[in-house]
Amino acid sequence: MSSTDPLFAPMEEAEHREFGDVQIDIVRAGDARVKRLIYPPGFRWSTDIKSLVGTDFCMHAHVGFLARGRIHIQFPDGCTREFAAPQVVSIEPGHDGWVVGDEPAVLVEFDFERDTVSRLGMAAAHQHR
Repeated sequence: MSSTDPLFAPMEEAEHREFGDVQIDIVRAGDARVKRLIYPPGFRWSTDIKSLVGTDFCMHAHVGFLARGRIHIQFPDGCTREFAAPQVVSIEPGHDGWVVGDEPAVLVEFDFERDTVSRLGMAAAHQHR
């Protein structure tokens, strides 16, 4: 992507973090956080983050808007979901995920930290729809 693409530009007043190879910018909005996550090409949770958090799967719920790229999600039961920008994303805790293709995935996410599932009325774990 072009360095002039505003999706990748530094964000004033955002707290910037890097976790593994993921770039995270966080801004508080009332009781919620609005985050921009940039996942690089080749990123896979089970390869790049699992050892940092010590769980078998990502136990964070993700709710937001995929603004760029494609991501693939897989649950322990073998169920998969694929998201391609532009698309709304809602992913229950307990998953592996990875970037598909050679473009970074940019997710604008909304959360309530540990209370995301309950505050947004989500299932606490994957359920077949």
